[in-house]
Amino acid sequence: MGETYQSIVISAAADKVWESISDFHDLGWAPNVVTSVDVVGEAAGNEIGAGRVLNGVFKETLLSVDNDQRILTYSIDEGPGPLAEDVRNYVGKVAVKPSDDGAGTFVEWTSSWEENDEAVHDFCHPIYLALLDDMKASLE
Repeated sequence: MGETYQSIVISAAADKVWESISDFHDLGWAPNVVTSVDVVGEAAGNEIGAGRVLNGVFKETLLSVDNDQRILTYSIDEGPGPLAEDVRNYVGKVAVKPSDDGAGTFVEWTSSWEENDEAVHDFCHPIYLALLDDMKASLE
């Protein structure tokens, strides 16, 4: 099994961060990474089953949303590069909680998939880091 782990601390309240990122169809907080979001299906951006296509190549589905715990999970159903090959059951998870010092928010973004392919890690990890950097820049 392959996996990635990324995290960041943002000097904004956890509720503000969660409100900004919990709509699966709205990635306005990531303008330097996400150039287009095409909504797929009828489900709203906060409903399980919501679909999207990012930048014309990443087809994703919202698997769960827990507003109380501020956690969402999603699958990548189709993607470019190494994601287009024999990767199965790709699940991403974003968790938002107050930072340990209470002065901001700790955001943790993880992903896992079947097939331990380092190429997938090497492809996805920098994308997640860029998304977190955009999140911080947009929300602080």
